[in-house]
Amino acid sequence: MSKKPKLLVAIPCYNEAVTIVKVIEDFKAVLPDAEIHVFDNNSSDGSGELAAEAGASVHRVVQQGKGYVVRAILDKLDGDAVLMVDGDDTYFAEDAPQLLTAVLNGEVDMAVGDRLPSADDMSMVKLHQLGNRWIVRLINWMFGTRYKDVLSGYRVFSRRFLETVPVLTSGFEIETELTLQALAEGMSIVEIPVNYRARPDGSESKLHPWRDGYRIMLTAAIILRDRHPLRVWSVVGILLGLFSIAAAVLRLVNFFQPTGLPDSILSGLILLLTPLSFISFGVGFTLNAINTRFLEFKQILRRNNNRS
Repeated sequence: MSKKPKLLVAIPCYNEAVTIVKVIEDFKAVLPDAEIHVFDNNSSDGSGELAAEAGASVHRVVQQGKGYVVRAILDKLDGDAVLMVDGDDTYFAEDAPQLLTAVLNGEVDMAVGDRLPSADDMSMVKLHQLGNRWIVRLINWMFGTRYKDVLSGYRVFSRRFLETVPVLTSGFEIETELTLQALAEGMSIVEIPVNYRARPDGSESKLHPWRDGYRIMLTAAIILRDRHPLRVWSVVGILLGLFSIAAAVLRLVNFFQPTGLPDSILSGLILLLTPLSFISFGVGFTLNAINTRFLEFKQILRRNNNRS
């Protein structure tokens, strides 16, 4: 008989006293063989104590921010599949088996619960719905992907994911980073529609739409810069080159009919922007070569570890 897979449920928690016990009980009922771990991020409402009384293993995360909580989850837990779900009772435990099956069957390294098809004005305010969709569109455009819900807090990670994917951010941009870092590491990802409901009365969202939206897009831009430097620096080089050409054209036009722009300024722009354009391409090629060698080294190291 094959060995039973080791399943773990990880619940990030910050002031979720209203919902944390129900979330634990729901996942115990649906996944009776899974270990339940609650990662309490300095809750002041007794959430951690309630989770311990409900039978969960409670881990204290001192550094404030969901990113630090997720980092602790990936650092501390070791299993064949780790299911992460928010502690606000907006996700249904009944959807867990389909997410777990995709990972345990070896089909994917991360299964993501896609909330947006079932989200309505009661479960997600219009501003959050609009923000989610625009962020997804921008990220898909930046990375050439077709994701549907990069901000979902309902995910299952494979053992390979736990051992490979780094996370560095500290706040709600962590979900975006999980997806993009997995993509950069060559992980397979699937999005599975799940049900989504409103928070119960007395439970408050910790999301700040404008601030967190900015941080999410900044995180995506940084990952794009670090993982695809040739793409980013080539765009910078092309833009600088175009501005230099525009300055040269205006300088030529000035020869026949003055445009009001001094020749000295236009000549200065040409002399400044032209070399900067070539430097940008050079930076992109250099960083891309470094990334390629680093990826080759990681692949060989991983191959040797698998054989040992």
